[in-house]
Amino acid sequence: MNTPLSSLRSLAPALVVLAILAFVPAIGASNRMLSLAISAGINIVALYGLSVLFGQTGILSMGHAALVGVGAYAAALLARDTGIGFWLALPIGGIAAAAFAAVIGVPSLRVSGHHFVIMTFAFGQLLTIVLTNGGDFTGAATGLDLQLPVGFFGMRADDLVPYYFVVLAFVTLSAIASWAIINSPYGRTLRAIRENEKLAASLGINVGRHKIGAFVVSGVFAGVSGVLLAYFLRHISPSQFASFPSIYLALMVMIGGARLLLGPIAGGILVSFLPEVLNLDPVQSRILYGVCLIAVILLLPNGLIAGLADGWQRLFGASRKQAPSPAAGGKHASEAGR
Repeated sequence: MNTPLSSLRSLAPALVVLAILAFVPAIGASNRMLSLAISAGINIVALYGLSVLFGQTGILSMGHAALVGVGAYAAALLARDTGIGFWLALPIGGIAAAAFAAVIGVPSLRVSGHHFVIMTFAFGQLLTIVLTNGGDFTGAATGLDLQLPVGFFGMRADDLVPYYFVVLAFVTLSAIASWAIINSPYGRTLRAIRENEKLAASLGINVGRHKIGAFVVSGVFAGVSGVLLAYFLRHISPSQFASFPSIYLALMVMIGGARLLLGPIAGGILVSFLPEVLNLDPVQSRILYGVCLIAVILLLPNGLIAGLADGWQRLFGASRKQAPSPAAGGKHASEAGR
């Protein structure tokens, strides 16, 4: 049974890591490193939504980049056609992506397992085709430019620090929101569905409605991530939200782990930075991702963070059980003295 204290303890490691990451600019990180960190942070926002869907219900979407794309295009179109800026674009982008998630969720969730994966992948490809053939409205294959307002968070091409903190703040909010959902009655219902769908239905839980709800919630996170991405890149195109970006997001959440709040952070950082640290080209990076995914599936099916946590528990939990308590030691000594 989760108590409020144990629930807070599940959030603490993620908040500690995020607090440490706040000092990254202070150590003199280059613009290249900050750019990678911002990209990782934007992905992590989407990953927290995907972790609600995958980690709590066991449903893996392979079209999640399309939801990010809906948020990004919503921000770019709002800025171009209405002059609506960043702060209003955030909720609108989140709502737009949630609405698209509902549209694709209703037919997709009529099937399960690999059929659902294929359905979400197909809808993601469909959105890419629509954006590519959208003419002047979507910018077609070329995409759309987004002009930043003057003084936007003090952001300049040669100074990414202000936007780094903006993204870090949204990662923190996403972690807290995900934690609140996971520890709510709704989150417990999703886990009941994940563990035994038929039993949950027999208890009166509307399984289909809750699955669609989880998909919609994950869409909100993805839409906000898309708005952050559009304002960071200042240019978006359909290719950024095609098949591989969706696979990329799924890879991150599977490597880091979807059931612990530290998982999306670990997955986002590892997958974003490892090719840079190892100086790999795109082809080599994809080979590395494949090897990592196979290793995680075979050795750490619940993700890297959960695997490390289990290993720590086995190692130090066992040693604590084996070590006699002082009281027990004193008792044995007195018995021996007799």
